[in-house]
Amino acid sequence: MQPCVYILASKRNGTLYIGVTSDLTRRIAQHRIGSVPGFTSRHGVTRLVFLELHDRMEGAIQRERQLKEWRRAWKIRLIQKANPEWRDLYEHLF
Repeated sequence: MQPCVYILASKRNGTLYIGVTSDLTRRIAQHRIGSVPGFTSRHGVTRLVFLELHDRMEGAIQRERQLKEWRRAWKIRLIQKANPEWRDLYEHLF
């Protein structure tokens, strides 16, 4: 299991959610089926548009906190740089 920070979107330029996990496959599946009540299930945020792998969970958590403080425009630029078409990376990775 590798720690990572991920960003989900409802659609291109839609609602964003930033999370951290050590089991990306399981966590994204939970978001997709809405098994965990909360922000993502209320807002239909299920598309994996960005991920960043880390060696240690501490680094992933620190990066998640940093990204959550960023302005929305900076987050959009980060996504567009890594994934200009806003493809659902989950479908390509798993």
